[in-house]
Amino acid sequence: MSQETKIDIAEDILALSFEQALAELESIVDRLETGDVALEESIEIYQRGAQLRAYCDDKLKSAQARIEKITGGVTSPLDAD
Repeated sequence: MSQETKIDIAEDILALSFEQALAELESIVDRLETGDVALEESIEIYQRGAQLRAYCDDKLKSAQARIEKITGGVTSPLDAD
């Protein structure tokens, strides 16, 4: 059973567009993957990354809800034949 925890999102993240937040999240992932970041900084940017991920997830869910409202709840994948 999965239990989601609510992540508090920093005010400066809330001011970002989805695209800006996603770009910053990708940058954080790249930095963490290189392994060239000190432990304390890794923890800090990981926490920011978690906030950015939650923010992007909320934006996507909101967009999906708007699309479902427009289409009357009927959606299909873009690549469907």
